[in-house]
Amino acid sequence: MKKKPEVQGDRLQKLLANAGMGSRRQIEGWIREGRVQVNGVNAKLGDRATLGDQITVDGRPVSGRKLAANKRHAILYNKPEGEVVTRNDPEGRKTVFERLPRLPEGRWIAVGRLDVNSAGLLLFTNDGELANRLMHPRQLIEREYAVRVHGRVTEDMLKQLVNGVTLDDGPARFEEVVFSGGEGSNQWYHVVLMEGRKREVRRMWEAVGVVVNRLKRVRYGPIILDSRVKFGMWRELEKEEKKDLLRIAGIRDKRPWGSLKLPGSRAEKKNRPSPWAKRR
Repeated sequence: MKKKPEVQGDRLQKLLANAGMGSRRQIEGWIREGRVQVNGVNAKLGDRATLGDQITVDGRPVSGRKLAANKRHAILYNKPEGEVVTRNDPEGRKTVFERLPRLPEGRWIAVGRLDVNSAGLLLFTNDGELANRLMHPRQLIEREYAVRVHGRVTEDMLKQLVNGVTLDDGPARFEEVVFSGGEGSNQWYHVVLMEGRKREVRRMWEAVGVVVNRLKRVRYGPIILDSRVKFGMWRELEKEEKKDLLRIAGIRDKRPWGSLKLPGSRAEKKNRPSPWAKRR
């Protein structure tokens, strides 16, 4: 029986994602829309390519240098309220990308989103495969939020939130709800959930009759927001944090990590444990 010839190269979406063009899911969408060509032919899902192939996106060639750039970067950013997680906002609002450091090659990809009225921890990487895995529901990665709610909160409400409430896009539940301070009708809670649907935390509280008036993400998986990283600031992840990210994403490749030693950057050099970590 003849052996099938080995197919050369990587899947096209993986190759472009590793070059920082976007997340794998986003690039798969481009391929479906006919925006990607390989050697002058419209690509289709499942196609593979090598560094020697001529790849274009929207008619613009992707340089071999960009495709060959193999250093992985990852940073933590403390998003303030009022910024949007998009590159270009039609309303002219500030975007998170305006404050990020310049990459040697590729571009930053946001790991998940926070809405304009939410604040806190955002992860960015130039590795589309890593970003895709960190966002995928099957990875079951915890997200932790500090939430201030307005309204009377009862034990029955808290039980509902842990047992599950019904939203317009399906059931949802918190893994954990912990009271963390406040008096009267304004109280703070820390909540943990395993997915990142649009405005999910706010909608869950609204489902039991109270309104969220402050929301801040303080943890994404093993990565905790530093108390020294003020709003609008970023820092590179530490060596152990990078290992932890690859571990929870299930990535075992040997792709090296790059360093962003930029003059005048606002990066924090050391990682100070978050006050939220003390109770865990």
